[in-house]
Amino acid sequence: MDPLLSYCEAQLPQLVETTESLARLESPSTDKTAVDRCGHELASRLTRLGARVETLPQHACGDHIRAEVGGDGRPVLLLGHFDTVWPIGTLARMPVARREGRLQGPGTFDMKAGLAIAMTALDALRATGTAHPPVVMLWTSDEEIGSRTSRDAIEAEARRARAVLVLEPSLPGGALKTSRKGCGEFELTAHGIAAHAGLDPGRGASAIHELAAQIAAIERLQDLSRGISVNVGVITGGTRPNVVADEAHAVIDVRVPTSADGHRIDAAFRALQPLRPGTRLTVKGGFERPPLERTPGVARLFDLARDAASSMGRDLTEGATGGGSDGNFTAALGVPTLDGLGPIGDGAHAHHEHVVVSELPWRAALVAALLNRMQAVE
Repeated sequence: MDPLLSYCEAQLPQLVETTESLARLESPSTDKTAVDRCGHELASRLTRLGARVETLPQHACGDHIRAEVGGDGRPVLLLGHFDTVWPIGTLARMPVARREGRLQGPGTFDMKAGLAIAMTALDALRATGTAHPPVVMLWTSDEEIGSRTSRDAIEAEARRARAVLVLEPSLPGGALKTSRKGCGEFELTAHGIAAHAGLDPGRGASAIHELAAQIAAIERLQDLSRGISVNVGVITGGTRPNVVADEAHAVIDVRVPTSADGHRIDAAFRALQPLRPGTRLTVKGGFERPPLERTPGVARLFDLARDAASSMGRDLTEGATGGGSDGNFTAALGVPTLDGLGPIGDGAHAHHEHVVVSELPWRAALVAALLNRMQAVE
């Protein structure tokens, strides 16, 4: 057996224990105290691993954790987050438990098992004396709410790195993510003129009717055959049935496969014009995460990962996803970025969230072997 895989197989109990411990430290993005509690445990484990650990203090959210392990050449950035979507108290109805080969619980799949995989990979490299480049780990506390406080740090580390490996969960079956859609959110507000709906309807200009007309126009921007989705997910407006509404709002989620699509859709939103007399429009928002596109650099990085998997008797595939991650930011800088190196499982943000326990060592060995191969191709 490959020495890295052999070592990681022997570390299965530790892999499970680390994932369980982190998952039991509930860390909803908006609860700084809880997130920092989880971050402190993560930092302690990284220190015991031999990493140089630094806390990046934050006021509005939990502190981010940066850790570094030495090596030769330019560093590789390992990227992920330890905040979750689950509120405090979720463990009472959704406890961390191991059943039928699965480790279940909030945050196990997205993405605390990914943190355990990364730490085990680095431990395996050290224990087996396997060469690797310097590694910087950046584990953030606000990915689930848009990465507003961590984006600058993510991009700064990425600019110094030769490549970025994202420990987010894999695609079904273990495939890596070599492309992700860009994610945008727009808020469209229609402004009208209020009037009595029975006595003076002609004096009014309905913001709701205007918004409805705009929604029909916005829907024409969607092109599912090309991977462009436009979803009006929230609408609000008006005060009473007998009042012509003077204001109405829509919040629209947009996903695009390429930066060019993003620029085109953004321009289309900015160019919207009112269709009914007496109304006007305002548009806010935009693309929060650019696409992670499958560039030649991404493809070469995947080839290294596939070769690493093959050396351990595994086939590795790739795919695309409509969801975004912090890897979208690093890829948009032109830094080769490979995503989905975390656990195999299912149920991100869902009540059946789980990881497949038997696959954890293999994923850790894959990350370790990939880092070893990157040492030779500076």
